[in-house]
Amino acid sequence: MSVRTLSPFDRLLAGLERAMEAVAGSPEAMRKSPGDEVPDAPLSDAERRHAAGLMRINHVGEVCAQALYVGQAALARTEETRQHLMHAAQEETDHLAWCAERLKQLDSRPSLLNPLWYAGSYAIGVAAAAVGDPISLGFVVETERQVEAHLADHIERLPPQDDRSRAILKQMQADEVRHAVAAQARGGIDLPWPIPRLMKAASAVMKTVAYRI
Repeated sequence: MSVRTLSPFDRLLAGLERAMEAVAGSPEAMRKSPGDEVPDAPLSDAERRHAAGLMRINHVGEVCAQALYVGQAALARTEETRQHLMHAAQEETDHLAWCAERLKQLDSRPSLLNPLWYAGSYAIGVAAAAVGDPISLGFVVETERQVEAHLADHIERLPPQDDRSRAILKQMQADEVRHAVAAQARGGIDLPWPIPRLMKAASAVMKTVAYRI
């Protein structure tokens, strides 16, 4: 039995389908949400809005991660790197689904700017991959390190009794650490200055906007 090799057009269609799912669909998680076994504690209206704002930021982060990885995979120099990126993207799909579910539980919604976030991150992913796999994988390392830090901040800033959201973010944080270690082990290099600082500045803008919109 022969195995069909995907053409560039096939991959384009698959990428478009993935983009629609990330931006407007209901992605299906491969793993059960870590929050499912945690009782949903009562929150005041202000606490619920705050928790929703933080989870909306994290949902946007996962939309961006999907776009970034898919963009990088599109121009990966080796099949091994492409497979690594797509595997990480699948785990980020779990995060996306978990955050979307939690937003519904908090009577809130994803960011209205998700198409913009996706498009911008996809372009960044393609640009990083065009330079070569070491830089592309280094971009993954730096991204995941910054995400790990902002997840730690959100874990502290959630309402004290919102253990359901906290359980989700802790598992996401553990996954991001693993993605960074794996990308570095595959040859990811430290990004030249001032790229990490620019990434942090762009992330700060995203978080400020996504908290409300």
